[in-house]
Amino acid sequence: MTPLLELDAVRKSYGDFRAVDGVSLTVEPGSICGLLGPNGAGKTTSIRMIMDIIAPDAGEVRFFGRPRQRDDLLRVGYLPEERGLYRKMTVTDHLVFLGRLHGAKKRRMVPAIEEWLDKVELSEWAGKKVEELSKGMQQKIQLVGTVLHKPDLLVLDEPFSGLDPINQGLFKDLLAEYRRDGRAVLFSTHIMEQADKLCDRICLISRGRVVLAGELKAIKRRFGGNSYRLVASGNLDRLAAVPGVARAIAQDDGARLLLEDDASGAEVLPRLLEAVTVHEFRSEEPELEEIFIQAVGDSERTGGAAGEERHAR
Repeated sequence: MTPLLELDAVRKSYGDFRAVDGVSLTVEPGSICGLLGPNGAGKTTSIRMIMDIIAPDAGEVRFFGRPRQRDDLLRVGYLPEERGLYRKMTVTDHLVFLGRLHGAKKRRMVPAIEEWLDKVELSEWAGKKVEELSKGMQQKIQLVGTVLHKPDLLVLDEPFSGLDPINQGLFKDLLAEYRRDGRAVLFSTHIMEQADKLCDRICLISRGRVVLAGELKAIKRRFGGNSYRLVASGNLDRLAAVPGVARAIAQDDGARLLLEDDASGAEVLPRLLEAVTVHEFRSEEPELEEIFIQAVGDSERTGGAAGEERHAR
């Protein structure tokens, strides 16, 4: 299967500061890939290189199995982090304008615009100026403008930033629809919970470098060996001091335990029994946020990228 997008060891520096340092990733048809990392990690710079807004100092961007060509961007829907609409234009005129930027013909767009406005419950606002819309309505218009030309690939920079719950749901439904249709999505975020629910693959970067990349389910299996669900009673504050426990995250009726790398559940359980009354103790899939904390920490300790296999068990 030919990837829709590939980054191959792209780099970008500003003076002595290296914003992106050899980032590689692949986005395949029918998938949602999360470009993850803290603020300032290099996510937006990477996306701007993908969209040919800035040029990489080294490495290559490939679309549809070949080195990027300018016309390839007509098949991409891009939502930048800095949102913006022309406030004096009407909603329909603005959407026609955005569609024509991608080569769409007006006569073909108008029915699609009407369909989309009905879908996002803004049909009554078609003739209104953008400045008359609420912020939430404008976010919906920006989303429609991103997908109106039916792109094969969506590239979204922090798409959930500032969205209300209703518009978040609209975004999630759209991403799921793209996956079902065999198209693909790359979106950046620093909110691990969103990525955990939506992504098939992730590329986690920190300080411009990839620290973890690959299929999310496989990554969770690799990290999940030392994550346990504990249901217990007694003084749960004692859990963090149990030998072999790296972290104890309190939950309603117990805790999620992250064990040290060289510890096993069989070894730790007798020690837990000495500290609390254990009702249930089982291996559990870790949350992406926990994986993120561990991967970034490991990368900083080793001074390099963790990569796909560094954490393989």
